[in-house]
Amino acid sequence: MALAAVPGDGGATQGILRRQALRESAARTYARALPIVPVRARGMTVEGADGRRYLDCLSGAGALALGHNHPVVLDAIRAVLDSEAPLQVLDLATPVKDAFTDELFATLPPGLASRARVQFCGPAGTDAVEAALKLVRTATGRDGLLAFSGAYHGMTAGALAASGGAPADGVMAAGAAAAGVTRLPFPYDYRCPFGVGGERGAELAAHWAEKLLDDPKGGAPHPAGMILEPVQGEGGVIPAPDGWLRRMREITAARFIPLIADEVQTGVGRTGAFWAVDHSGVEPDVMVLSKAIGGGLPLAVVVYREDLDLWPPGAHAGTFRGNQLAMAAGAATLAHVRQNNLAERAATVGGRMLERLRRFAAGRPQIGDVRGRGLMIGVELVAPETGFAAGAGVAPTGAGPVANPDHEEAPGGTTPYEASRYEASRYEVSPYEVSPYEASPGGGAPYETSPGEPALYADAMRTAAPPAAPALAAAVQQECLRRGLIVELGGRHGAVIRLLPPLTITDEQTEAVVDRLTDALDASIRTAGTHSRELPPTAAPFAPPSTGDHR
Repeated sequence: MALAAVPGDGGATQGILRRQALRESAARTYARALPIVPVRARGMTVEGADGRRYLDCLSGAGALALGHNHPVVLDAIRAVLDSEAPLQVLDLATPVKDAFTDELFATLPPGLASRARVQFCGPAGTDAVEAALKLVRTATGRDGLLAFSGAYHGMTAGALAASGGAPADGVMAAGAAAAGVTRLPFPYDYRCPFGVGGERGAELAAHWAEKLLDDPKGGAPHPAGMILEPVQGEGGVIPAPDGWLRRMREITAARFIPLIADEVQTGVGRTGAFWAVDHSGVEPDVMVLSKAIGGGLPLAVVVYREDLDLWPPGAHAGTFRGNQLAMAAGAATLAHVRQNNLAERAATVGGRMLERLRRFAAGRPQIGDVRGRGLMIGVELVAPETGFAAGAGVAPTGAGPVANPDHEEAPGGTTPYEASRYEASRYEVSPYEVSPYEASPGGGAPYETSPGEPALYADAMRTAAPPAAPALAAAVQQECLRRGLIVELGGRHGAVIRLLPPLTITDEQTEAVVDRLTDALDASIRTAGTHSRELPPTAAPFAPPSTGDHR
């Protein structure tokens, strides 16, 4: 649909921005890096008060699966308003809530849906994370928690404790270190914590988790649960390898540790499957859902196995857990995505965008890595001359290694986690093999190279990535804005350009997004140069960037 014309009024826009800066909290985020005043929006297009139009690849931090003001969402909201139904009902039963629950359960992994319970939470994803942590601690009688480096689970105290670090320095909850959280390495192909990457890096991460849990002196008490994101969003758009995710399911099942999948940003078709865990076939014990499930309105739920439903009435509550407009909008969104195969389209369109961006990255060493899954895409920017590992005679190859989210095939066509000594029939998971790298021939150290493994370590220097370039990423974000494209930043140092376009993005818009982004990348690289880590002059009129999806 075409947007109605908005009279250009740059003066009014600047006045609104000035008043916002004077009146609002220092914790403002997006407004600092995106100095626009949206007044109208439809689909992927946002129009500012000054008359400028933008293609929106932020999509409400992923909350707008169908884009802005989609007709099916508006019709669902109008139907509730016209019916004179109550808009807030706490946790009372209503036809709107019943319809939403039916639609939600129809999309869940079948094994979970057949034995699931749902808890409606406060309207933010972080509250659903808090509920999930409370649930597993109540059910198991244990306090500890397994979480991952690079994770982001929300801004409340328990969610922050489970996160790998807040988006801003000094924001971590004061008691986070005492919350019993054991941090595990997350497979990150480009910046592998073991310096290896690929299948080997994923296997070592799984090996680390398993051995830590089984080590009586490892410092990790028997935890109440493990929480993970199938694709780390704020951490820099890092897809979990499917084999590694199945390995986490096996490890937790064998030790009766509930597995919590945080699908707040990855759900509702975003990654090319309805839920990101569907790629691996893993059925978690708990799923945390928010953002897109409300059709753009505030809604958050926890879905979990019925045998975990051991908490008493009132164990988790909230005034606004009965948001009828959000439930109606959410049910309409879930149905539209399911009925129109938008997850499959996200996989196709996202794959096309990744292919173009990877071709563009070749020969541009400032683009360290291009990765993603479906319409959740990240471009990591680096300072190549200042940080590539030296001394081994290996030169940068332009675009860094491209993360393969599947990591399915090992040499000879076998999977890296093929057979298991533990039969987790209770969880109905596929069996895998205990690490083939536990010992080298002759009883050597666990990570020594055997005669048949030299290629694994040949990749070690490839994954010794240059340092991040956050100033360059900030410049690219501003160059994108000048070209009418809204993008987000993320990653460890805010150096990853993140794309979260709506699932309804058209082919024409897809090409326009990549064209504008690549043009902005080239302009920023030319302006900043490869040696400067300062913000280039062209970005000076804009406020410093900030990151985070801030649930």
